[in-house]
Amino acid sequence: VQLRESGGGLVQPGGSLRLSCAASGFTLDAAYIAWFRQAPGKDLEGVSCISSGSIYYEDSVKGRFAISRDDAKNTVYLQMDTLKPEDTAVYYCAMDFQLGSCSKSTVLVGMFVSWGQGTQVTVSS
Repeated sequence: VQLRESGGGLVQPGGSLRLSCAASGFTLDAAYIAWFRQAPGKDLEGVSCISSGSIYYEDSVKGRFAISRDDAKNTVYLQMDTLKPEDTAVYYCAMDFQLGSCSKSTVLVGMFVSWGQGTQVTVSS
């Protein structure tokens, strides 16, 4: 199982970025894929999650971020619009097979068994 993030970078406030999480060694339709982020000096927090039957967004990104997946490419995307300086963080994708559903109570660091290496997102003018 491997997860590889890409798409991070430097963007001005109000701008957009699309992160990609390319998966190998398993198929997306059998898994729960989440995006987490870690800002400097802060803990990892769950941002969004997608499965065949559920989607979750953390409150601060609702209406600005959109998660999607392309099963043919075995890739999950996180479209981030109207970015704010407080979105600055290293973003990680993570996978689990037994989460049950994507929700506030399940998108927690200890619930995911496989992680990517992270991609830096910096929102600054």
